[in-house]
Amino acid sequence: MRVVEDIIGKEVLDSSANVIGKVKDIEVDLETRTIEALVLGKGGLSEGLGLSKGETIVPYDMVKRIGDKILLEGPIE
Repeated sequence: MRVVEDIIGKEVLDSSANVIGKVKDIEVDLETRTIEALVLGKGGLSEGLGLSKGETIVPYDMVKRIGDKILLEGPIE
């Protein structure tokens, strides 16, 4: 899926322009072929080595805009 390749690795910012993390995976509904959520990693060296287990799940309906970075409509709680 080309969309997946374009989204993975992008930085995600909340509505206040705070960096939340980077997209490391995407949850897809295979029946409807739609993106359900973004799985974010915290980034940094520990994640690059596979040592970090911290993930944030962001519902796709919170995505406001996708460009060089992904902008969310509100803060992540």
